[in-house]
Amino acid sequence: MTTSATAPTPPGATPPGKTPPGATPPGPAAPVPAGTARSSVRGSRPVTLIAMCLGAMITFLQITATVSALTTIQQDLRVDPTTAVWIPSAYTLMVASVVLSAATLGSRYGRRRMFGAGVVAMIVGAAVVAGAPTVAWVIVGQLVAGLGGALILPNSLAILGATFTDPHRRTEVITAWSAASGIGLAIGPLIAGFLLRHYQWHSVYLSTIALGLVTLVVAIVGVAESRPSAARLDVPGLLLGTVAIAAAVYALIQGGKVGYTSPVVSTAWVVAAVALVAFVLVELRTSAPMLDVRLLRSASFSAVMVVGAVSLFGFTGVAILLVLFHERAQALSPLDTGWRMLVLFGAYVLVAFGAGRAIRRTGFKAPLTLGLVLGAVASFALANQGPTTSFGDRWALFALFGAASGLVVAPATAAALASVAPAQAGMASGAVNAARQVGSVLGSSLLGTLLTTTMVADLPDRLAAHQVGEPTRTAVQAAVASGANGGQPLPDPVRAAIAEALTSGVQAGLRINGIVFLVTAVLALTLIRNRPHQH
Repeated sequence: MTTSATAPTPPGATPPGKTPPGATPPGPAAPVPAGTARSSVRGSRPVTLIAMCLGAMITFLQITATVSALTTIQQDLRVDPTTAVWIPSAYTLMVASVVLSAATLGSRYGRRRMFGAGVVAMIVGAAVVAGAPTVAWVIVGQLVAGLGGALILPNSLAILGATFTDPHRRTEVITAWSAASGIGLAIGPLIAGFLLRHYQWHSVYLSTIALGLVTLVVAIVGVAESRPSAARLDVPGLLLGTVAIAAAVYALIQGGKVGYTSPVVSTAWVVAAVALVAFVLVELRTSAPMLDVRLLRSASFSAVMVVGAVSLFGFTGVAILLVLFHERAQALSPLDTGWRMLVLFGAYVLVAFGAGRAIRRTGFKAPLTLGLVLGAVASFALANQGPTTSFGDRWALFALFGAASGLVVAPATAAALASVAPAQAGMASGAVNAARQVGSVLGSSLLGTLLTTTMVADLPDRLAAHQVGEPTRTAVQAAVASGANGGQPLPDPVRAAIAEALTSGVQAGLRINGIVFLVTAVLALTLIRNRPHQH
């Protein structure tokens, strides 16, 4: 047996393996997951929560402000319906594509720094849209703002997780953060409606700039920075993931215009499939993946990812459908539309705030499953509305859908964290955030495209039913398909036919959403783990 000699310890020196009183141990006191940055002890918890909630508000304010101004933008810039779908979709597409890599950037370079960079990008993107002379510049501004949203969402969530360490308190804080997004959605149509009544559509984006400046100041004053870790950026994963998502969304939107089996759309589907397969292979082999696809081996986590995507698929998609229904089928002003949508978003905020405490008693299955079922019921019921249906007959359904969404959107993030080991919590929060944004992209693009294609297909029969003559009928169909607007009042038969055709598109989208919600409710009930797993 070989023994190692040990030198005697000099008087007053610290024995080997011991730490001198008051000194910092050479290693971390507790294991820290790879890619997780340590949080500074400075900063105010209440101010941090306010700043992060303001950040979440900005990311969703941009969505509904854009949707509320979409009709005016389309008419002013003479945008065809298919291209108009890209105006809200460009923002959510960028968020979905970059959100996972944005979390890695925060871990490496500092979460507060990346959060602040995201707020600046939101301000710059909104400024570009505000001064846009063409639809191309509107889409460019939306892409820049989307980059900001991608930086804000995962890093704000990570900052809250590092600041509020108690599990129950963290769940309540994350729920409040999710509910803040509903506030952004709620005030978007109201602000946009007020500004559109008095100014041009460019002014709508001044609200994002103003709120962004306030958020930046609050974050600088009261939010602690996190010391960076050695996490590296997964460039191949970023590129392949972006290509896969972008190609799939392009195929969905462009397919509504030229056909889903056309050569260009078929090529996009192939590119999306190849990029997705390559993404999975790359993520399996890299030492620091953007998304550890092994997490999907957990049936509970996979189901939560689907629920997260479907929650914003419906929430964003239905919001867009209802806004367009009010403004185009019922000819309401953006401000009048905003007051009606406030019922939906207000119910969402109230229920989402209470969902955090409810989870502690019920677990995850009950609110998620109930919310999806109620959302489906509300969608099917709203699909029966027509151009002459009064809001007094529908407001309860608006509140029901908002409350149902509050039961799903907010708890989904907490359920994702409960489905994996604690060391994988950061990865899980980023993944469910990405899934939610992919769902938002699909909600705005898929349901928006379905509305457009159904409307164009149904319009000839509606015009014939209202006895519109052939020359006028052809001109109206061409104008609707191209998005042209002559600025002249339409004859009553033509206006009624267009309203009915658009309503048929809205109804088709609402029914599809109801079906998707019901199928997802089955997944939530059967696969999602009800309580945090003891790893």
